[in-house]
Amino acid sequence: MAMNILVTLDKNYLPPLRTMMQSLFLNNPGETFEIYMVHTDIPENDVALLAKFCAHHGGALTAIAAKGETFADAPVFRHYTKAMYYRLLANKLLPNSVDKILYLDPDILVINPVRPLYDLDIGDFLYAGAIHTGITSGVTDFINKLRLGNEDAEGYYNSGVLLMNMERQRREIDSEEIFDFMEKHKDELVLPDQDVMNALYGVKTMSVDDSLYNYDARYYGSYLLTSGGEKDLDWVMHNTVFLHFCGSEKPWKKSANNRFASLYKHYMNLTARTLEVLSR
Repeated sequence: MAMNILVTLDKNYLPPLRTMMQSLFLNNPGETFEIYMVHTDIPENDVALLAKFCAHHGGALTAIAAKGETFADAPVFRHYTKAMYYRLLANKLLPNSVDKILYLDPDILVINPVRPLYDLDIGDFLYAGAIHTGITSGVTDFINKLRLGNEDAEGYYNSGVLLMNMERQRREIDSEEIFDFMEKHKDELVLPDQDVMNALYGVKTMSVDDSLYNYDARYYGSYLLTSGGEKDLDWVMHNTVFLHFCGSEKPWKKSANNRFASLYKHYMNLTARTLEVLSR
C-alpha cells in the first residue's frame, strides 16, 4: 500500500526538498509514495520537474497551491507568513480520501525505511511526534510547558516529523481555535506553528523515539552520552530513520561542518545526477 507524504514550502526550499525526496526513494526500495506538496507561488515548470522526479522513482506528486481565502482570517506577525499554517490545517487542504499522512520538513535526510513509523497505530491521537531528548531537555521542556500552558503534555514536540491522523483531525482541529490562539499569544510565540501545535494538541500527540524518528543532527555527542555510548555513528546509520538538520547551520551550505554534512552532500550529488538524467 502506498504511503502518503506531506511537504509544505515555498520555492526557496525546492533544492533541499528534492534532496530529502531522493533519500526517501533510495532508502525505501519497493515502496510507493504519494507526495502531497502544499506550496506558495512555486512556478509551474518547477512543479512539473518535481512531478517528473517523483515519477522517475516510482512515486506520484499532487501539488496543492494554497488559496488565499482558506487563510483570509489568519493573523500573521513578525517575519512569518500564512505558510506557517499549512501543516496545522492540512485537514482543510488535503483530499478527504487521505486518512493518514506523514509530514516531513525539507531539511531532513531519510536513511532507513519509514514503514515502521507509517504503520504505527496511533489510535485516537491527532499526531505522533518526537520530543528532542538530551542533557538539558528536561529543563527546556519544563520552560516550554510553562510558556505554553500545556503542563499535561509529555514534553515539547518537534514538528519536523509528524505522523498525522487526518480522520481524527478533521473532527477535532478547528481553524478558528488556531487563529484565536495565535492572535492572543503572538507576543509569546517563538516558533509559531510548532508552539501552537504543542499548546493546543500536545496532550493529543503520541511520543516516538527521537533518536529513530527525528534525530537532531546537531547533537550527536548528546545522543552518544545519554545512551551510554550505544548510539554511535554505526548505530545511527543502521537504526535512525530521519536525520533532521535543525537550526540555522544547514548542511547544503558550503560552510557546513556538521558531522553529517558529508552524508548530506552525497545525497545532494545523487539528486543532481538524477536531475541531469531527467533534463536530457
